[in-house]
Amino acid sequence: MTQMTVQVITPSGICYNHHAAFVLLNTVNGDLGILPRHIAVIATLNIEELKVRRVDDENHVDWIAVNGGIAEVKDNLITIVTDSAERARDIDVSRAERAKMRAEQRLKEAKAQKDIDTVKRAEIALHKALNRLNVSGHR
Repeated sequence: MTQMTVQVITPSGICYNHHAAFVLLNTVNGDLGILPRHIAVIATLNIEELKVRRVDDENHVDWIAVNGGIAEVKDNLITIVTDSAERARDIDVSRAERAKMRAEQRLKEAKAQKDIDTVKRAEIALHKALNRLNVSGHR
């Protein structure tokens, strides 16, 4: 069986490095399913979950909260470079809930003040918090 290697790299180093039989990326152009021997591609990622079906067991799926970034697929190696990423098992749910509440409050205040820049930043923070909470549900 042919397999791929998936590496997720953040500024603090490699946070994920495993073999995979299938990977699902959420790109700015839509979902992209990757199987072994996929053609070379570079794609921009959304703030969304990354699904990695491991080779050791077809029911073993790793879920990773990825906060945007770039994915490169080449020669059965998928390299994802992102500002931050967390595996479902590593997400502190209470911290993510607090981040969600803070972002919602900032968003509400920014909309009331009609502060477009702060609205955009608060929306991104909220999206990141919701993504982490969603991924944490896959434990």
